[in-house]
Amino acid sequence: MKSDARLVVQTWLGSRLVILLVALYLAVTQGRTLPQMFSNWDVEHFVAIAERGYHGSDVAFFPGWPLLLRLVSLTGLPAWLGGVLLALVASGLAAWALYRLGGAPAAIAWLLAPTAIFTVVPYTESLFCAAAFWAWDRALAKQWWPAAALAAVAASVRVSGVFLIFALAVLAWSQGGRRWSRLAWLLVPSAVVAGYATFLWQLTGSWTAWYTAQATGWARGLTWPWVALQHTLDAAAPGAYAAYPEWGWLFRAELVAMAIGLVVTIFAMWKRRWAEAAWVGVQVLAFSISYWFMSVTRATLLWFPLWIDLGRGLAGRTKPRPWRAAMLGALALLALALQGLWAWLFFTGRWAG
Repeated sequence: MKSDARLVVQTWLGSRLVILLVALYLAVTQGRTLPQMFSNWDVEHFVAIAERGYHGSDVAFFPGWPLLLRLVSLTGLPAWLGGVLLALVASGLAAWALYRLGGAPAAIAWLLAPTAIFTVVPYTESLFCAAAFWAWDRALAKQWWPAAALAAVAASVRVSGVFLIFALAVLAWSQGGRRWSRLAWLLVPSAVVAGYATFLWQLTGSWTAWYTAQATGWARGLTWPWVALQHTLDAAAPGAYAAYPEWGWLFRAELVAMAIGLVVTIFAMWKRRWAEAAWVGVQVLAFSISYWFMSVTRATLLWFPLWIDLGRGLAGRTKPRPWRAAMLGALALLALALQGLWAWLFFTGRWAG
């Protein structure tokens, strides 16, 4: 057990180091500064909310993460740097929860995810995964008050908290016995979501302010699944965005991620793991009714059943043989290379999902 835990820690360090080395390489070769590289895309919105409050389309972002950035900036640290430190700590906590849920292979598989850059930069993925994975761990142990508190933290940082509440409700019901008392605990994270919706109504006068911001700012308006699929196929076609050649293969990666989500959902249903199927399946459904499949590759970080099953499948049930060790080593190197590629995309200001 100690050797397994040590390997998880080493993987955490190694995967974070790869991303840091990419940043250092770009700093040396292109003169990019760390604030420039770590403050791209949504980080700008989070920092703006932390510093000046909500304005315009910023209402698309839940308040928990900007509030933490605001608090950490009170120490004198720049908000982006505080966010990086928080993300690093939270990614370690998330890996620890996965270690408890699925053993070392699950935690290692998650740490080697291609889109791990989003667990290092000041995005919500690390904190959400830490809170959600630990909420699931506590719920499996039937300790529902800490599960509800952790789910409330998750619900404060991103809309995925709504899906977590739904999946936890399925888990509570599947445990039998005192179902209603367990379900009652989920009123705590539900109140967080309701509180933010009420805040937005007071701020904007609209109960659909969050959806409107997502639809107008990020093209996430409701769309029939087959239409969303066609939009994604069109975007993934060679030459669709000549000025942004990386967009084509990123949209292809989104299609692959959706296929993986479907497979994980069906596999969980086949194994009668209904709550896990609900957790991944409801997210796949949500992505399928957006204008196109966007940020699915990033959302795979939230799908702990994927990493548990992937880890178990790769680790096998028998003592590792030389050929298996070589295969796992090659896969780990490939994963780190993909991590480096995704980090390069983000650090250079290109779309990374």
